[in-house]
Amino acid sequence: MNPLVLFFLSFFFINSMSSKVEPSKKTSAHISVMGLVYCDICSNNTFSRHSYFLPGAEVRIDCKFKASWPKTREQISFSVNRTTNRYGMYKLEIPSVDGIACALAAIDSSCEASLMSSSSKACNVPGYKSTTNEISIKVKQQNLCIYSLNALNFRPSKTDAGLCGN
Repeated sequence: MNPLVLFFLSFFFINSMSSKVEPSKKTSAHISVMGLVYCDICSNNTFSRHSYFLPGAEVRIDCKFKASWPKTREQISFSVNRTTNRYGMYKLEIPSVDGIACALAAIDSSCEASLMSSSSKACNVPGYKSTTNEISIKVKQQNLCIYSLNALNFRPSKTDAGLCGN
C-alpha cells in the first residue's frame, strides 16, 4: 500500500480520535492499533486502480506492549479478532492504561495482524497474510498512541487478464 495513503488515513483517524479523547487528571494512555484489508484484483501485492477495500474481513491482532516509566514497569499482551468496517479498516482500542504516558515513555511494542477470512467469495485467496510493520504516531496532549499496521490483502483465485494485462 502506498505509504502516503496510509499516512492520510492515519491522520484522519487521529483527528476523529482527538475529539473523543479528553486529557484526564491522571496519567492515562489511550492506545489504538489499526490497519486495512483490500482486494488485490491484479494479484501483484499493490493497491491498483482496480483494487478495493474489503469490508467484513476477519483479522487477528496479537500485540505485546512493554512500558517503562519512572514509577511503572508493565507489560500488556493480548490476542483479539476484529472485522473490517465498510472502508476495509480494522481497529482495536485499548482502554486507558493508568500510570503510562505512552507518548513520552519508552514503549517497546510489537503487533502482528493476520488474515483469518474474507467476506468475498470472489476475493478470498490470501495475498499478504500477516504483517508486523507499523507506523507509530504519538500525540502528547491527549496521551494518545496509534500503531498503524501495513495493509493486508486477499486476491481472486484467477486474475482477469482483460483488467490487469499479462
